[in-house]
Amino acid sequence: MNYYQLTPDAIADALMSVGIHVDSGLMALNSYENRVYRFKSDTDGALVAKFYRPQRWSRQQIQEEHDFLFASAKAGVRVAVPIKREQNSIFAYNNMLFAVWPALSGRQLEADNLDQLEAFGEQIARLHQVGERITLNHRPQLTTEDYLLRARAVLQQKAEIPKKLSSAFFKQLDAVIDRASALYHPRQQLAIHCDCHASNVLWNDGPWLLDFDDCRTGPAVQDLWMMLSGSRQEQLIQLDTLLAGYENIREFDSSELALIEPLRAMRIVNYMAWLAARWSDPAFVLNFPWFNTEEYWQQQVGVLAEQLQHLDAAPLSLTSWN
Repeated sequence: MNYYQLTPDAIADALMSVGIHVDSGLMALNSYENRVYRFKSDTDGALVAKFYRPQRWSRQQIQEEHDFLFASAKAGVRVAVPIKREQNSIFAYNNMLFAVWPALSGRQLEADNLDQLEAFGEQIARLHQVGERITLNHRPQLTTEDYLLRARAVLQQKAEIPKKLSSAFFKQLDAVIDRASALYHPRQQLAIHCDCHASNVLWNDGPWLLDFDDCRTGPAVQDLWMMLSGSRQEQLIQLDTLLAGYENIREFDSSELALIEPLRAMRIVNYMAWLAARWSDPAFVLNFPWFNTEEYWQQQVGVLAEQLQHLDAAPLSLTSWN
């Protein structure tokens, strides 16, 4: 079975191997790292199947993702847990690993809705209570070595940066890497979602946390800062709302606010490297046609220069705002 050309018949055969029948509605969902499909089963209802990209995660690492979900759901966190067959939640078909979840309905969380932000903050705090208790032995940590230094090596090897822009790009990149690395020193790390932006939160009488594919060990603030947007004043209001919900459940270490801009820098650099590393996948060429163009790399020089300014600015502080 070819991961890059999963046919409806191949998907149906894989699901039938674990007793799940595709009756209607097989539809590819908006996922690039893995192959994800929603469908209807007359016996099991609406389901979502995820076929894991080969060689991205080991079976042990995927199992830790699932164990984190099971522990979180047991603790009352609003997450969907994968379906089990004979006590297994990871299935294999023709050497390809996959899992199946009940499909959730709802709408994307509105990051500018303060009531929703507060409820989201509470759910993240509940998730972090679980994250404090479990240990991810096989999943990586959120580090500058991975998100900045390794990412830089990927960009140097695989990105098609025009020669006339290469010098300026890497000059800005190295300045961002140096500054972010100097600022990123988390005092506490725990199991976190790690990719908690609005598109990974579904609202249905409250927030549901989706897509734990990137879960790993890192600082708590990583699961909060991606909900911040707009002017500094707007971000302070959003942050105050998030933490009001969060601290109903779990204390937040305010020193982690100084990690927001280093974490933003790590995400910016890692995202560029992710696209460069996956550029041989036809789905990426189709869905990101602007990547590797001269205009794109020119924009990234500006993005890195702006991020360097943010790294040099004073971090967000609710103390000074209040």
